Formats: sequence, structure tokens, C-alpha cells
Amino acid sequence: MSLKPIKVLLVDDHPLVLDGIRARLEDEGGIDVVGDACNGQDALEKAQSLSPDVVLMDVSMPVMNGFDATRKLRECCPQVRVLILSMHDNREYILQLIQSGAAGYILKDVSSEEMVKAIETVNQGGTYFSSGASQTLFARFDEPAASAQDTGVLTRRELTVLKLLAEGRNNKEIARELDISVRTVETHRQNIKSKLNIQTAAGLVRYAIEHNLVQLS
Repeated sequence: MSLKPIKVLLVDDHPLVLDGIRARLEDEGGIDVVGDACNGQDALEKAQSLSPDVVLMDVSMPVMNGFDATRKLRECCPQVRVLILSMHDNREYILQLIQSGAAGYILKDVSSEEMVKAIETVNQGGTYFSSGASQTLFARFDEPAASAQDTGVLTRRELTVLKLLAEGRNNKEIARELDISVRTVETHRQNIKSKLNIQTAAGLVRYAIEHNLVQLS
């Protein structure tokens, strides 16, 4: 059974960077680079005409930066998943972009294999942070996890699922780690969203961060 390739729009204001990323992805059978844009405004226009599945977005750009472009994409093209590709491993950058609606954040020094994995993960509805971004984002969370009162009415298993989701695991990976079915993971995920009144993966990640639920071993 052949799967449709993931349609990707590249956004960066440096032509050499665009050429390099395109070259890294063009040999991937499961990815189709449908276009590129040189700033956030250009990205918005092309996203509406090209209907990509994933937008691979830089942050620092002229005309419209990655923050504003990500937020506006969530409004005009909510089905499009935004994956940030940046040289900055600044924690505030990452948090602001999650709040803007980004589904993942990877640094420009990642391998081609990790870039592809990140694209596939966010396309499947998950979140993804490269190791460098994860260390920056989660390094401070070395205090005990929030108590049950601080996390609403989530069960212990739901808290575990939420932590794994926030660390970028997809449903299959969570099911394998917890030795449960994918359908059970999906049920936990829906229950978490319902109890917390949060409907997006980025929102769940933000909640986990704000409540110190995520720790790297």
C-alpha cells in the first residue's frame, strides 16, 4: 500500500539555506517539497495556494517573522502543521512559538534523518523537539511534578500519557512504551483534552511545561 507523500513548504529568507534543505529532502520518497517562501507573508500566501501538510518555518525573517506567520497560519490554515527550523536554542523563543501554534521545533544542525522524523511526527498530529531544543526547553524542570490538585482531574495514567506527548512521542510510540493499544492511547488523549479543555497538541505541550510535568532523564 502506497501512502501519499507529505507536502512540505519551506520558509527561510536565505536562498542557500532553502537550497540546502530542499537537497536534503528531495531524495525522501515520502516527502514532496511543494514550494518555498522567503518570509512569513510569502509563506501565508503560498500555504493558501499550495495546501501543504507541513510548513518548515524559520523564525528571523523580514516582512513577517516566524512568530507572526505561525499565528496567522493557525487562523487561516488550521489544518497545516508548522515545524520551526531555527538556529536559536533560546527557551523563550521556543515557548513563544509553541504559544503561537507551532507543533515542533528543531535546530538547523539536525541530521537529515531527524528532520524527516520531525516532519513525519508533526504531520501525524504529534509534537517534536530536537534534542538540543528539548534540553533548552526542559532543563529547568528539575522540581517534582505537580500534584493531582495542580493538574485538575487527570489520572496517573493520563499524566503519564501527557508527559510523553509533551516530549514529542506519537500515539504508536506511547502505546509501545506503556504496553497498551494505540486506541487506548487515543482515548486517554481525548480524555486529557476534554478534562483540560485544550484541543491542540501545542496547547497540551504548553500545559505540561507550565505545570512542570516534563522532565528529561
